Amino acid sequence: MRHYCLALDLKDDKILIAEYEKYHRNVWPEILVSIKDAGIAHMEIYRTGNRLFMIMETNDDFSFEKKAKADAGNEKVQEWENLMWKYQQALPGAEPGEKWMLMEKIFQI
Repeated sequence: MRHYCLALDLKDDKILIAEYEKYHRNVWPEILVSIKDAGIAHMEIYRTGNRLFMIMETNDDFSFEKKAKADAGNEKVQEWENLMWKYQQALPGAEPGEKWMLMEKIFQI
């Protein structure tokens, strides 16, 4: 198993943040299937203010490239991603269109 940590910001609007959290209490079944099919065994998202932090535990054969390719060909995933972009905003330093940014591990004990 491998672990990845990613970050993303939400638009700093209490109503939009509440809507975003409501969607994540009832994630569409097709999205959950796409996550599992990509080799993601466990995923958690945490929030403080408008900053999101995601932890992913993946199978050894997981790759971001394979997941991106599968997502690009999945109409329901694209619909979900477009809907979520209403609530999300890129982190400073993100490339155009980049959402979740991979974090670098700087400490472990």
